[in-house]
Amino acid sequence: MTRRFTGDRLIVATHNRGKLEEMAHLLEPHGVKVVGAAELGLPEPDETETTFAGNARIKAHAAARATGLPALSDDSGIEVAALGGAPGVHTADWAETPDGRDFVMAMERTHRELEAIGAPQPWRARFCCTLVLAWPDGHDEIFEGHVDGRIVWPMRGNQGHGYDPIFQPDGYDQTFAEMDRWEKNSLSHRGRAVRKFVEGCFG
Repeated sequence: MTRRFTGDRLIVATHNRGKLEEMAHLLEPHGVKVVGAAELGLPEPDETETTFAGNARIKAHAAARATGLPALSDDSGIEVAALGGAPGVHTADWAETPDGRDFVMAMERTHRELEAIGAPQPWRARFCCTLVLAWPDGHDEIFEGHVDGRIVWPMRGNQGHGYDPIFQPDGYDQTFAEMDRWEKNSLSHRGRAVRKFVEGCFG
C-alpha cells in the first residue's frame, strides 16, 4: 500500500525553476507549500544511474536526508525513437554549457542528429517523467508518466521550458511551447505522473 503524505511542506529536489513552478502549480489544490532545493542551498547530487527512476531516487533521498523532510524528485527527459531513445536520461546534459543550460542548442543538436542519419518523418518521440517521493527513514514511492508525440522543426512557441518547442503531442496541432500552462499540465508527462502521485499519496 502506498504511504500517504501527511505534511504541508514538501521539498522538491530540483534547481530547475521551470520544473519547480510547474510542480507548485500542480500541487497547489492540495494545500502543500513547495520549497525548492536551490532555496535551501542544497547541492545537486551527481546523477549516476542509467534510468529516470534511478536518478530521481538519488535526488529525492539526498534532499530528504539533508532536510529531515519528505522530498519529491522528478527525473524526466525526451526519448527520440530514431535516435535509439536518446537523449533520454541525458536530456539535460545535451543542454549543458560552461554558462548554464542552453536548450536551444540541445534542440538544434536533436534536429541535426535526425537529419544526419536521414531519419524518415514523422520523428516519433515521447516525454517521460518519473517522480520519487522519499522520506527521511529511507522509504520511497515511485510514479511514472509518459506522453507520446513527435519532434517538429523549426521550433514553435515560447511557453514551457526545455524541449517543449519541438515536441508536438499526439492528437494536437500545437507544440507544448505553444500551449498555455493549464492545457499542457492536463496532458503532460509530468502532469500524468503528478496525478498518480496525488492519487497514491493524498487520495
